[in-house]
Amino acid sequence: MPTSKPLWLVLAPVIFLLLWSGGFSVAKLGIQHAEPLSFLALRYASVLVLLAPLLVIMRPPLPQKPAEWMHLAIVGFLIQTIYFGLSYMAFKAGVSAGGVAIIVCLQPILVGLIAPRFTGEKVSPLRWLGLALGLAGAATVILARSSIELEHLLGILACVGALAGITTGTLWEKRFGKTHHPVASNAVQYLAGLAGTLPLALAFESFSFEWNLPFVAALAYLVIGNSIIAMSLLLAMIRAGEVSRVSSLFYLVPPLSALMAWPVLGEAMPPLGWAGFALAALGVAIAVRKPAK
Repeated sequence: MPTSKPLWLVLAPVIFLLLWSGGFSVAKLGIQHAEPLSFLALRYASVLVLLAPLLVIMRPPLPQKPAEWMHLAIVGFLIQTIYFGLSYMAFKAGVSAGGVAIIVCLQPILVGLIAPRFTGEKVSPLRWLGLALGLAGAATVILARSSIELEHLLGILACVGALAGITTGTLWEKRFGKTHHPVASNAVQYLAGLAGTLPLALAFESFSFEWNLPFVAALAYLVIGNSIIAMSLLLAMIRAGEVSRVSSLFYLVPPLSALMAWPVLGEAMPPLGWAGFALAALGVAIAVRKPAK
Protein backbone atom coordinates (compact mmCIF):
# COMPACT_ATOMS: atom_id res chain seq x y z
CA MET A 1 0.00 0.00 0.00
CA PRO A 2 1.55 3.38 -0.97
CA THR A 3 2.28 5.74 1.89
CA SER A 4 1.74 9.47 1.52
CA LYS A 5 4.62 11.84 2.17
CA PRO A 6 4.40 14.23 5.12
CA LEU A 7 3.41 17.76 4.15
CA TRP A 8 6.81 19.23 5.03
CA LEU A 9 8.54 16.81 2.65
CA VAL A 10 6.11 17.71 -0.15
CA LEU A 11 6.77 21.44 0.36
CA ALA A 12 10.49 21.04 1.05
CA PRO A 13 11.71 21.33 -2.58
CA VAL A 14 9.80 24.58 -3.21
CA ILE A 15 10.89 26.19 0.07
CA PHE A 16 14.48 25.04 -0.42
CA LEU A 17 14.67 26.34 -3.99
CA LEU A 18 13.34 29.78 -3.07
CA LEU A 19 15.61 30.21 -0.05
CA TRP A 20 18.70 28.74 -1.71
CA SER A 21 18.26 30.72 -4.94
CA GLY A 22 17.80 33.99 -3.08
CA GLY A 23 20.96 33.32 -1.11
CA PHE A 24 23.22 34.06 -4.09
CA SER A 25 21.99 37.62 -4.51
CA VAL A 26 21.80 38.24 -0.77
CA ALA A 27 25.35 36.93 -0.24
CA LYS A 28 26.76 39.17 -2.96
CA LEU A 29 24.89 42.08 -1.41
CA GLY A 30 26.37 41.23 1.99
CA ILE A 31 30.00 41.10 0.86
CA GLN A 32 29.68 44.66 -0.38
CA HIS A 33 29.88 45.51 3.33
CA ALA A 34 32.34 42.85 4.55
CA GLU A 35 35.16 40.66 3.28
CA PRO A 36 33.98 37.21 2.14
CA LEU A 37 35.55 34.88 4.71
CA SER A 38 34.91 37.32 7.54
CA PHE A 39 31.26 37.49 6.50
CA LEU A 40 31.05 33.68 6.45
CA ALA A 41 32.71 33.35 9.86
CA LEU A 42 30.25 35.88 11.32
CA ARG A 43 27.38 34.01 9.67
CA TYR A 44 28.43 30.67 11.18
CA ALA A 45 29.05 32.19 14.60
CA SER A 46 25.56 33.72 14.49
CA VAL A 47 24.03 30.35 13.60
CA LEU A 48 25.80 28.70 16.53
CA VAL A 49 24.56 31.45 18.88
CA LEU A 50 21.00 30.66 17.79
CA LEU A 51 21.49 26.90 18.07
CA ALA A 52 23.15 27.00 21.52
CA PRO A 53 19.96 27.64 23.58
CA LEU A 54 18.12 25.03 21.50
CA LEU A 55 20.79 22.49 22.42
CA VAL A 56 20.34 23.34 26.11
CA ILE A 57 16.52 23.41 26.07
CA MET A 58 15.78 20.52 23.71
CA ARG A 59 18.72 18.29 24.70
CA PRO A 60 18.64 16.50 21.33
CA PRO A 61 20.32 13.09 21.08
CA LEU A 62 23.93 13.46 20.01
CA PRO A 63 25.93 11.18 17.69
CA GLN A 64 27.01 8.10 19.59
CA LYS A 65 30.12 7.00 17.73
CA PRO A 66 33.29 8.97 16.92
CA ALA A 67 32.82 8.10 13.23
CA GLU A 68 29.41 9.79 13.22
CA TRP A 69 30.93 12.99 14.62
CA MET A 70 33.68 12.78 12.00
CA HIS A 71 31.30 12.33 9.07
CA LEU A 72 29.16 15.28 10.21
CA ALA A 73 32.28 17.44 10.51
CA ILE A 74 33.55 16.39 7.08
CA VAL A 75 30.24 17.26 5.40
CA GLY A 76 30.19 20.56 7.30
CA PHE A 77 33.72 21.42 6.18
CA LEU A 78 33.07 20.48 2.54
CA ILE A 79 29.83 22.47 2.27
CA GLN A 80 30.31 25.33 4.72
CA THR A 81 34.01 26.03 4.21
CA ILE A 82 34.84 24.83 0.70
CA TYR A 83 31.55 25.40 -1.12
CA PHE A 84 30.42 28.62 0.52
CA GLY A 85 33.94 29.96 1.06
CA LEU A 86 34.92 29.65 -2.60
CA SER A 87 31.50 30.88 -3.75
CA TYR A 88 31.92 34.05 -1.68
CA MET A 89 35.44 34.49 -3.06
CA ALA A 90 33.95 34.28 -6.57
CA PHE A 91 31.44 37.01 -5.68
CA LYS A 92 34.30 39.18 -4.45
CA ALA A 93 36.21 38.50 -7.69
CA GLY A 94 33.32 39.97 -9.67
CA VAL A 95 31.36 36.95 -10.88
CA SER A 96 27.62 37.63 -10.99
CA ALA A 97 25.19 35.93 -8.63
CA GLY A 98 23.65 34.09 -11.59
CA GLY A 99 27.09 33.12 -12.88
CA VAL A 100 28.12 31.53 -9.59
CA ALA A 101 24.79 29.70 -9.40
CA ILE A 102 25.13 28.39 -12.95
CA ILE A 103 28.54 26.81 -12.33
CA VAL A 104 28.01 25.35 -8.85
CA CYS A 105 24.64 23.96 -9.88
CA LEU A 106 26.27 21.70 -12.44
CA GLN A 107 26.59 19.49 -9.36
CA PRO A 108 23.84 17.07 -10.54
CA ILE A 109 25.95 16.04 -13.51
CA LEU A 110 28.88 15.10 -11.28
CA VAL A 111 26.58 13.45 -8.77
CA GLY A 112 24.85 11.50 -11.52
CA LEU A 113 28.19 10.25 -12.82
CA ILE A 114 29.71 9.36 -9.46
CA ALA A 115 26.68 8.23 -7.42
CA PRO A 116 26.39 4.71 -8.91
CA ARG A 117 29.91 3.84 -7.77
CA PHE A 118 30.02 5.84 -4.55
CA THR A 119 26.55 5.20 -3.08
CA GLY A 120 25.40 2.09 -4.91
CA GLU A 121 22.44 4.03 -6.32
CA LYS A 122 21.32 3.13 -9.83
CA VAL A 123 20.53 5.89 -12.28
CA SER A 124 17.91 4.92 -14.86
CA PRO A 125 18.19 5.79 -18.59
CA LEU A 126 15.26 8.20 -18.22
CA ARG A 127 17.08 9.93 -15.36
CA TRP A 128 20.19 10.20 -17.53
CA LEU A 129 18.05 11.89 -20.20
CA GLY A 130 16.86 14.41 -17.62
CA LEU A 131 20.42 15.03 -16.46
CA ALA A 132 21.58 15.53 -20.06
CA LEU A 133 18.81 18.04 -20.77
CA GLY A 134 19.63 19.84 -17.55
CA LEU A 135 23.29 20.06 -18.60
CA ALA A 136 22.29 21.39 -22.01
CA GLY A 137 20.12 24.04 -20.37
CA ALA A 138 22.88 25.08 -17.98
CA ALA A 139 25.37 25.23 -20.87
CA THR A 140 22.95 27.49 -22.78
CA VAL A 141 22.78 29.89 -19.84
CA ILE A 142 26.58 29.89 -19.52
CA LEU A 143 26.87 30.62 -23.27
CA ALA A 144 24.44 33.51 -22.92
CA ARG A 145 26.66 35.13 -20.27
CA SER A 146 30.08 33.93 -21.40
CA SER A 147 31.27 37.30 -22.65
CA ILE A 148 30.60 38.74 -19.20
CA GLU A 149 31.68 35.95 -16.88
CA LEU A 150 34.94 34.95 -18.61
CA GLU A 151 36.37 38.36 -17.68
CA HIS A 152 36.65 37.06 -14.10
CA LEU A 153 38.81 33.95 -14.59
CA LEU A 154 39.93 33.62 -10.95
CA GLY A 155 36.32 33.86 -9.84
CA ILE A 156 35.32 31.17 -12.33
CA LEU A 157 38.08 28.89 -10.96
CA ALA A 158 36.78 29.54 -7.43
CA CYS A 159 33.32 28.47 -8.64
CA VAL A 160 34.77 25.21 -9.96
CA GLY A 161 36.33 24.54 -6.57
CA ALA A 162 33.01 25.31 -4.89
CA LEU A 163 31.31 22.86 -7.25
CA ALA A 164 33.76 20.15 -6.21
CA GLY A 165 33.08 20.93 -2.54
CA ILE A 166 29.30 20.63 -2.63
CA THR A 167 29.41 17.58 -4.91
CA THR A 168 31.74 15.75 -2.55
CA GLY A 169 29.72 16.87 0.47
CA THR A 170 26.47 15.61 -1.06
CA LEU A 171 27.94 12.21 -1.90
CA TRP A 172 29.61 11.92 1.51
CA GLU A 173 26.33 12.68 3.28
CA LYS A 174 24.47 10.10 1.21
CA ARG A 175 27.12 7.41 1.72
CA PHE A 176 28.05 7.94 5.37
CA GLY A 177 25.33 10.20 6.80
CA LYS A 178 23.03 8.98 9.55
CA THR A 179 19.68 10.39 10.65
CA HIS A 180 20.58 12.78 13.46
CA HIS A 181 18.51 15.42 15.17
CA PRO A 182 18.71 18.54 12.94
CA VAL A 183 19.77 20.82 15.81
CA ALA A 184 22.65 18.52 16.75
CA SER A 185 23.81 17.89 13.18
CA ASN A 186 23.61 21.57 12.24
CA ALA A 187 25.60 22.55 15.33
CA VAL A 188 28.41 20.13 14.44
CA GLN A 189 28.50 21.15 10.79
CA TYR A 190 28.48 24.88 11.40
CA LEU A 191 31.13 24.48 14.05
CA ALA A 192 33.24 22.75 11.39
CA GLY A 193 32.48 25.61 9.01
CA LEU A 194 33.51 28.19 11.60
CA ALA A 195 36.70 26.26 12.35
CA GLY A 196 37.54 26.33 8.65
CA THR A 197 36.75 29.98 7.90
CA LEU A 198 37.61 31.93 11.06
CA PRO A 199 41.39 31.26 11.05
CA LEU A 200 41.60 32.24 7.37
CA ALA A 201 39.54 35.38 7.95
CA LEU A 202 41.74 36.45 10.87
CA ALA A 203 44.93 35.68 8.96
CA PHE A 204 44.15 37.25 5.58
CA GLU A 205 41.32 39.74 6.11
CA SER A 206 40.65 42.74 8.33
CA PHE A 207 37.57 41.12 9.97
CA SER A 208 35.67 44.40 9.88
CA PHE A 209 32.01 44.98 8.99
CA GLU A 210 29.79 47.87 7.92
CA TRP A 211 26.87 47.56 10.34
CA ASN A 212 24.14 49.09 8.20
CA LEU A 213 20.62 47.90 7.36
CA PRO A 214 21.48 46.07 4.09
CA PHE A 215 24.29 44.17 5.80
CA VAL A 216 22.19 43.19 8.83
CA ALA A 217 19.28 42.13 6.59
CA ALA A 218 21.61 40.04 4.42
CA LEU A 219 23.15 38.41 7.49
CA ALA A 220 19.71 37.61 8.96
CA TYR A 221 18.51 36.06 5.70
CA LEU A 222 21.60 33.89 5.32
CA VAL A 223 21.64 32.81 8.97
CA ILE A 224 17.95 31.91 9.30
CA GLY A 225 16.83 31.26 5.73
CA ASN A 226 19.91 29.58 4.26
CA SER A 227 21.97 28.21 7.13
CA ILE A 228 19.17 26.83 9.29
CA ILE A 229 16.05 26.26 7.18
CA ALA A 230 17.45 25.54 3.69
CA MET A 231 20.40 23.41 4.85
CA SER A 232 18.15 21.34 7.12
CA LEU A 233 15.75 20.75 4.24
CA LEU A 234 18.60 19.83 1.88
CA LEU A 235 20.07 17.21 4.21
CA ALA A 236 16.58 15.85 5.00
CA MET A 237 15.77 15.50 1.31
CA ILE A 238 19.09 13.77 0.63
CA ARG A 239 18.35 11.21 3.33
CA ALA A 240 14.72 10.73 2.25
CA GLY A 241 15.27 10.27 -1.49
CA GLU A 242 17.78 9.21 -4.11
CA VAL A 243 20.72 11.56 -4.25
CA SER A 244 20.64 12.12 -8.04
CA ARG A 245 16.92 13.04 -7.93
CA VAL A 246 17.45 15.51 -5.09
CA SER A 247 20.52 16.99 -6.76
CA SER A 248 18.61 17.56 -9.99
CA LEU A 249 16.63 20.27 -8.17
CA PHE A 250 19.77 22.39 -8.36
CA TYR A 251 19.13 22.89 -12.08
CA LEU A 252 16.33 25.28 -11.15
CA VAL A 253 18.56 27.38 -8.89
CA PRO A 254 20.48 29.33 -11.61
CA PRO A 255 17.43 30.78 -13.38
CA LEU A 256 15.73 31.58 -10.10
CA SER A 257 18.94 33.18 -8.83
CA ALA A 258 19.24 35.20 -12.04
CA LEU A 259 15.62 36.31 -11.74
CA MET A 260 16.14 37.44 -8.14
CA ALA A 261 19.47 39.14 -8.95
CA TRP A 262 17.76 41.37 -11.51
CA PRO A 263 15.89 43.63 -9.02
CA VAL A 264 18.35 43.15 -6.13
CA LEU A 265 21.68 43.65 -7.93
CA GLY A 266 20.67 44.92 -11.38
CA GLU A 267 22.12 41.82 -13.11
CA ALA A 268 19.94 41.18 -16.17
CA MET A 269 19.82 37.77 -17.87
CA PRO A 270 19.98 37.73 -21.71
CA PRO A 271 17.02 36.16 -23.56
CA LEU A 272 19.11 33.12 -24.53
CA GLY A 273 19.59 32.46 -20.83
CA TRP A 274 15.86 32.10 -20.27
CA ALA A 275 15.72 29.54 -23.10
CA GLY A 276 18.34 27.60 -21.18
CA PHE A 277 16.15 27.84 -18.09
CA ALA A 278 13.24 26.25 -19.95
CA LEU A 279 15.46 23.41 -21.15
CA ALA A 280 16.88 22.87 -17.67
CA ALA A 281 13.37 22.85 -16.18
CA LEU A 282 12.37 20.11 -18.62
CA GLY A 283 15.40 18.12 -17.55
CA VAL A 284 14.41 18.50 -13.90
CA ALA A 285 10.86 17.35 -14.63
CA ILE A 286 12.23 14.20 -16.22
CA ALA A 287 14.94 13.57 -13.64
CA VAL A 288 12.69 13.87 -10.60
CA ARG A 289 9.86 11.79 -12.10
CA LYS A 290 9.39 8.50 -10.33
CA PRO A 291 9.44 5.46 -12.63
CA ALA A 292 6.13 3.61 -12.98
CA LYS A 293 5.96 0.28 -11.19
